[in-house]
Amino acid sequence: MQFQQLQYFVAVAETRHFTRAAERVHVAQPSLSQQIRALERELGADLFLRARGNITLTDAGEALLPLARRILADADTARHEVQELAQLRSGRVRLGATPSLCTGLLPDVLRAFHDRYPGIRLMVEEGGSHDLVRELARGALDLALVVLPLPTPSPALTTVELLREDLVVVSAPDAPAPGDGRRVRVADLEGERLVMFRHGYDLRELTVAACRAEGFEPDFAVEGGEMDAVLGFVRAGLGVAVVPHMVAARSGKGLRVTPLARPGLHRTIALAHRSDVAPPRAARELQRMLLER
Repeated sequence: MQFQQLQYFVAVAETRHFTRAAERVHVAQPSLSQQIRALERELGADLFLRARGNITLTDAGEALLPLARRILADADTARHEVQELAQLRSGRVRLGATPSLCTGLLPDVLRAFHDRYPGIRLMVEEGGSHDLVRELARGALDLALVVLPLPTPSPALTTVELLREDLVVVSAPDAPAPGDGRRVRVADLEGERLVMFRHGYDLRELTVAACRAEGFEPDFAVEGGEMDAVLGFVRAGLGVAVVPHMVAARSGKGLRVTPLARPGLHRTIALAHRSDVAPPRAARELQRMLLER
């Protein structure tokens, strides 16, 4: 009994037509009929009652059909599992993340992933949440680390909350300490010159909104930078900046880090992927490591 013969048998049983079955399995109809007859000879029983325009299963065919379907399903599962394992030895993961997460969260996780799966190529794209959501939707990324709430909520994406991170104020050590030196209220930022991120940056929108909620417009000393540029400008004494705690902890050399007074400012980080397409096995493994970090 050959695997291919079982495929042909199931196709005929489901279509009740030899020509349509042959079209389904992409084989010539005479070849399919020949293989079915060979299967019947091997089993010693007819599988179909053949009448003009009416193909029905015999008792032997009815008995074989669920067994054949199970064999084909098991073979498909085996093929899928082997392919999944192979994906962890080679391939790629396309991950999007905001620049601050590339600086703060990702280095340790990606190092652990690379140590475990050295054959997987990691492709990281930096961008704001809005850009990353668009790249996910068009299939250019497998996963993305985004800031909630999303700028444009999409039912086509699935998001899983990863962490809630405190924001802190960073300043140059030789400049006057912001606030009382131990804590900074958002209201204290009214008297400070801010180093501000570019438009579209999640931290920019959050900081500006917090200042306006306190009744003032923030004063920008310089604006338009990415994370590394903002930290460099602060070190140079151009002003203060509101940044994630993880970034300050990792890049705090040459910076004074001052917590925000309660209730403070926070941001929620989530892991997003398309709802209609399961991420590849390697991407799912990276997702697991991020969620368990």
